[in-house]
Amino acid sequence: MKVLLAGATGAIGLPLLSALAASGHEVVAVIRDPAKRGLVTDRGASAVIADVLDRDALLRAVDGQAADVVMHQATALRKASRKLRPDDPTIALRERGTAHLLDAARAVGAHRFVTQSLITGYGYLDHGARVLTEDDEFGVRVGTVADLVTDSSVATERQVFAAEGIEGIALRYGMFYGKNAFSDLFADAMRKRAPVLPRGETGTTSFIHVNDAAAAAVAAMEHGGAGEAYNIVDDQPMSWRDFLTAVARAHGTPRPVVTPRWLIRLAVPYLGCLLIDTTLRVSHAKATRDLGWTPVCASVPDGLKAR
Repeated sequence: MKVLLAGATGAIGLPLLSALAASGHEVVAVIRDPAKRGLVTDRGASAVIADVLDRDALLRAVDGQAADVVMHQATALRKASRKLRPDDPTIALRERGTAHLLDAARAVGAHRFVTQSLITGYGYLDHGARVLTEDDEFGVRVGTVADLVTDSSVATERQVFAAEGIEGIALRYGMFYGKNAFSDLFADAMRKRAPVLPRGETGTTSFIHVNDAAAAAVAAMEHGGAGEAYNIVDDQPMSWRDFLTAVARAHGTPRPVVTPRWLIRLAVPYLGCLLIDTTLRVSHAKATRDLGWTPVCASVPDGLKAR
């Protein structure tokens, strides 16, 4: 298939380019920075230059292109502010960006659309020991700043599922780790001795290595059902305390600096919601059954060894 891919130079995008090429697919990557063209062409893809948030420029860039599938993996995690706001670039990419890419899908004649969602759409709260599946309520709001992230996942899913003439598929990813993802961001913070670990118990969540996330995207593109969402996580949920300790060990950084919970909530409210308030154990059984996908890295320690 021919794939129009947004987010090709990001943490998932780069391994996804390689995975698509290995599966025999042709890729046209939408990139914003011309200086990154080589990252794309070195992995066998061609590139068009456009900002996904600029609808007119995007449509000009894809004019004359044809594709079977559009894949939305665009994020801007490294540009996020400490205090999450409605104008956060990743939120905009999931809301306006999805709308613009759907217009691009129609322009290039694509009949399938795979979008990036997140398991945090199940709600930033303590779900206890229960393992969540795609049958659980999605879009649960809790009245904190974290609802902005939940709402953006709902927004991208609703748009692709409702798009006329397009088979929409959503991938509800766990917390990303691997090169240029959460593990690298936290490792950088720990090298600077930034306080990232709240005192006392932390929340627990489900993670996914970026290489496994890329493989799941290819499987969903090839085998996913129209209007379906799939949880893409590894086998072993992990507390943030254990995650940060494992990252420090794998990267050779100082141990995470412990700080009062109230200070994390004050300085970085969204991280407080994620690291302290949320316990989220999620199953990938549906993706394994329907897509034939299983994570190569069964747990964070496995994945960090293979990074």
